[in-house]
Amino acid sequence: MTDDLCLRPATELAALVRTRQVSARELLEAHLARIDRLNPGLTALVTVDPEGARAAADVADATLAAGDPVGPLHGLPVAHKDTHVTGGMRTTWGSPVYRDHVPARDELVVDRLRRAGAIRVGKTNTPEFAAGSHTFNTLFGATHNPYRHGLSAGGSSGGAAAALAAGLVPLAEGSDMGGSLRNPAAFCGVAGLRPTPGRVPTWPSPMAWSQLSVQGPMGRTVADVALTLSAIAGPDPRVPIALAEDGAGFAAALPDELPGLRVAWAPELGGRIAVDAAVRDALAPAVGVFEQLGATVEEACPDLSGADDVFGTLRAWLFDASFGELVRRSPELVKEAIRWNAEQGARLTGADLARAEQQHTRLFERVVEFFDRFDVLLAPTTQVLPFPVEQEYPTEIDGVELTNYLEWMRSCTLITPTGCPALSVPAALTPDGLPVGLQIIGPPRADRRVLEIGHVFEQARGPLPSPAL
Repeated sequence: MTDDLCLRPATELAALVRTRQVSARELLEAHLARIDRLNPGLTALVTVDPEGARAAADVADATLAAGDPVGPLHGLPVAHKDTHVTGGMRTTWGSPVYRDHVPARDELVVDRLRRAGAIRVGKTNTPEFAAGSHTFNTLFGATHNPYRHGLSAGGSSGGAAAALAAGLVPLAEGSDMGGSLRNPAAFCGVAGLRPTPGRVPTWPSPMAWSQLSVQGPMGRTVADVALTLSAIAGPDPRVPIALAEDGAGFAAALPDELPGLRVAWAPELGGRIAVDAAVRDALAPAVGVFEQLGATVEEACPDLSGADDVFGTLRAWLFDASFGELVRRSPELVKEAIRWNAEQGARLTGADLARAEQQHTRLFERVVEFFDRFDVLLAPTTQVLPFPVEQEYPTEIDGVELTNYLEWMRSCTLITPTGCPALSVPAALTPDGLPVGLQIIGPPRADRRVLEIGHVFEQARGPLPSPAL
């Protein structure tokens, strides 16, 4: 019964708790037992607070017993990415600089999950300062893929994705600048949404006008992602780019069919990325699923000219703003990838930023025009399969050599500056049993539509085998 509870969808668990068929304490104890058994071999969670979680679960059960109103995530265990500030719980950003840092208060995404009734269990592993799409750091080590010990869980939300896939928690949240939600979701066989910038406000933030990095939901099913989004989306007056739409609507039931979809399929994003043959082969049947659903499918891709320059320039600028002082003062305290990106940012000029913003504008205009012709764009989430945890990042794909640690994730970084919501949903397992993710990209601000399409695909695809843990 314990493991059965831990592997059920969050939507189902929420209903069981709300109707008092399962207590919040019972649900928590099932997950804590699974964490004790499986987490030592995964390093998905890096901080766990059983007693704090038990106290919160008992309060949740008392609230239900009293007949008081409850939130949409009432009684569900949740783990927060270790870059998201948690009041009274250690937050390290995966860095020895913050080894013992305990913040005084929650940041907005954590506070919203708590107010929705979620029970905080702990923190999920992340690479140092969330830099890189492979989760490892000197504090806690590497997170292992639940489908194959010894392989990467992706990143930077790798601990969250691994915890979900392994049934350690039913809900998690992450962040995404260049694929940090989408990549680990694909590697671990779960779903993760990079929302439209402003859909999930980030506060506090020293760069509040930036739209490159966003926070978003992760879950084992698309409906679980939608449920979590309903709790964390919505306006906040302190966030200048926050969208005005209330998040509650995302919890509405997702449709079982969407007739007449106009689907664009871009297996190599218009020839801009190299993709491993195993990924291409695994995704080919997924496109057929859309055709079986009655969609018209055409191989097409928006003009992504300038997307690399926009992403690279704005990312470097943000890294210098965030880490430049630390890099110049104590370079030995940060990994080389962060030093490299911050140093790139320090060399930027005003003309460089102006050029990037002009390209950014033209890119957005072309993408909006593209979605006049199509309802959705499909693409690989990742260009490679999970690789050994000892390897920092792939250095070649399908015979194409890569020059830096960002290039192997261009399937995601090219999409980031478009401003489009992008969902990674499990598409298939390779013959060798490794997950492959399909990236479902919608027009700007069409987050609900992306979730609907992902759900319809998920239902038509059928269930994929869970990790054999």
